[in-house]
Amino acid sequence: MQLRARDYERMLDLAVAVLENGDTDTSWHLITGHLLEAFGCHSATYTACNMADGSGRAEGWAPDRLSAHVGDLVQRRVQQGHPLLYYTSPGEHRPPVNVSELCDRWRHSQWYSEARRDFGASYQMGVPLPGEHGILRNVVLGRDADFTARELAFATRIQPLLVSVGNHVRELRRLRAGSLPAPVMTGHGLTPRELTVLGLLAEGLTTEAIARRLAISPHTVNRHLEKVYRKLGTNNRVSTVRLARQTGIVP
Repeated sequence: MQLRARDYERMLDLAVAVLENGDTDTSWHLITGHLLEAFGCHSATYTACNMADGSGRAEGWAPDRLSAHVGDLVQRRVQQGHPLLYYTSPGEHRPPVNVSELCDRWRHSQWYSEARRDFGASYQMGVPLPGEHGILRNVVLGRDADFTARELAFATRIQPLLVSVGNHVRELRRLRAGSLPAPVMTGHGLTPRELTVLGLLAEGLTTEAIARRLAISPHTVNRHLEKVYRKLGTNNRVSTVRLARQTGIVP
């Protein structure tokens, strides 16, 4: 399916917005806001669910008025057996899908009634995001019209970007939780993405391993490392990690 030039512009806008955002707590709100506009939706949510105990939460949503409805969203979907949860697999790639295709009687289902009531949406598209074992992550978009083949193709193209964003946010949160406060960490002018790459470098990961962890190419990793070297005034991995530890950028 041929995408339009504007689709690629939206992909680039989303990538730039995420990389420039230093607040991991707002990353998914930022992303769902971009997706809301890109797909002309009434609602966009990002949720993470542990199927073993039915726990989880919505980590991002748009528009803001959905705040009144997302508090127990994951628990409701688990209790109702939402079809998207059974379509998603933690360690397996699944393409974006119109949720109505997963449910024979979508318009007569409890999920449809809830989507209409809370989100003003008659149709939903799910974008599964593979992650760590046992955790189901999904972006769900809702609106009054079904999603077209071109829009499904567009969602398929941005799916790896969303996976990479999720990895980036989780790694950055982990690094910040075990190190110094963010103002100290960013004192060298490192971007959130560069901090994430630097943290993984300090763990001893190779370029290829960092690329796999963040779902980006080795070339992109090397580009980030070149910027880290320049900002820290170093020229190799050993001196970079040593300086980063001495100055408290990484634990």
